[in-house]
Amino acid sequence: MESRSSSRRGVVAAVLGNAMEWYDFTVFAVMTPVISKLFFPVNSAIPGSELNAILLTTALFGAGFFMRPVGGIVLGLYGDRRGRKAAMTLGMFIMAVSVLMITLAPTYASAGVVAPLIVLIARLLQGFSVGGEFGTSTAFLIELAPPGRAGFFGSWQITGQLMAQVLGAALGMLITQLFTPEQQAAGAWRIPFAVGLVIVPIALYMRRSVMESSVFTQVLSRAKTRSTAMSAGLKQHGARYLIGMGMVVASAVSFYVTFGYTVTYAKQVLHLPLAQSFMVQMIAAIVMLIVVPIAGAASDRFDRKRLLLASLGAYLVTLYPLYAWVTAAPSIERLLLTQVIAGVFSATFLGVYCTTLAELYPVRTRATSLAIVNNVAVLIFGGFAQFFVTGLIKLTGSPLAPVFYVMIGLTLGLISVIFMKRPSRDESATAQLGTLES
Repeated sequence: MESRSSSRRGVVAAVLGNAMEWYDFTVFAVMTPVISKLFFPVNSAIPGSELNAILLTTALFGAGFFMRPVGGIVLGLYGDRRGRKAAMTLGMFIMAVSVLMITLAPTYASAGVVAPLIVLIARLLQGFSVGGEFGTSTAFLIELAPPGRAGFFGSWQITGQLMAQVLGAALGMLITQLFTPEQQAAGAWRIPFAVGLVIVPIALYMRRSVMESSVFTQVLSRAKTRSTAMSAGLKQHGARYLIGMGMVVASAVSFYVTFGYTVTYAKQVLHLPLAQSFMVQMIAAIVMLIVVPIAGAASDRFDRKRLLLASLGAYLVTLYPLYAWVTAAPSIERLLLTQVIAGVFSATFLGVYCTTLAELYPVRTRATSLAIVNNVAVLIFGGFAQFFVTGLIKLTGSPLAPVFYVMIGLTLGLISVIFMKRPSRDESATAQLGTLES
């Protein structure tokens, strides 16, 4: 069993690196209104030109998700064979390269089509890196947890992502307040990406210094003396993959539409001030940051399936009335209340689901299994979510189009949880000890 100090170092290393991995994704999403004008030509004399630039930028954002399944499988297999630490460190290094490329990328005005191509390559590298992050860091956190604390430790996976949202939104708000639109276009937009580069050396050092969990090292040592192939273990849990993907879909639509799309939605659809929209996103993320670990700790005391059903059900039922209320008379106050209420329900679900998802799969193939279910589901429902909802708004003219997209994802998550079987005590204990290797 790990000591408290090593467990604490492991959690900090996983969360800090996880936050850094997701920070750049968050910054790119919240800076979409600015980036779209810099990397794609906008002609104010042509109706719809600005929205077309937004569409192209959200497509660029989604392009990175094509590499997520590849990165997830490669880094997941690497993490299951060579260790969670090695996979997390490699992913962190690849992310650092991609952040540097975006930070130094020329704009369309100075480089033409080369500019979006450079960003595209950087987004593909980001996708590869983030694709392996969820599986390896979640597995690492769960396996590091003391007995009876897996829910709390697992919730820190989401905590890292929310930290990235808070920092990204805060910097976005700060830049819109301190710099004029002309100054932002001239180079101030690069500041949030440059901040990410400062965090990289710290995160890399911490990840290189942590130790593997005793649970994983025991499983790895046994696997070397057995002939059971890893591929057999990956093929055995088809139904659990579908259940896991359903839960990931509910998570994806929350992150990439309900919260990740807030700033763009507020500016382009509700016509609210950009700086105040960043503030709304930041406050909602802070509320979620508080709720997530509380929900994770609660799942160690109460039935996880019931917590998932209650939070998803409440989220689904309240979402449409809240957004109908906002669009009827758009204001920052209404948007803030809507995002906070949705954030509480979403955070309760997110605080519980990571551990629940990880416990569906045996230790020996956990990182790879998590990478597969997470990245396939996110590619379909998350990566191009902003592109789809922007297109739906343009096609239908309805400001509520994103809400229906989110409700479909939440319904799929709810169905998956309903059909999820609770593992028996013997199975849960065996999985944690790592003897379920097939």
